Amino acid sequence: MFNNKDNKSGLVLGMLAGAALGALVGLLFAPESGEETRKKIKKKSDDLKDQAKNKYGELSDAVKDQFNSASASVKETASNVANSVTDGFDKLKGQITSKAEDAQEKA
Repeated sequence: MFNNKDNKSGLVLGMLAGAALGALVGLLFAPESGEETRKKIKKKSDDLKDQAKNKYGELSDAVKDQFNSASASVKETASNVANSVTDGFDKLKGQITSKAEDAQEKA
């Protein structure tokens, strides 16, 4: 049920990890002072953290929506089954009552 979502989340996580690694390697090999490099690394890590939070929020919302949809479907199905059982019981009860009345009339 969630396979498509799992594939998307894996893809997003892979892309974020690749972007982080690429940014880190680029910054480490850039000809800048250590302080400037550390500032860039901090900024990039903050940006990636924000992106990850946003993607997590989107994925979390999607999972919640799927859960709520599935839950509503299960509740509806359970209600339909309960109604069918009640209808069947009432029908059987009516048949038994009818047969009992017929038997009393014949007796």
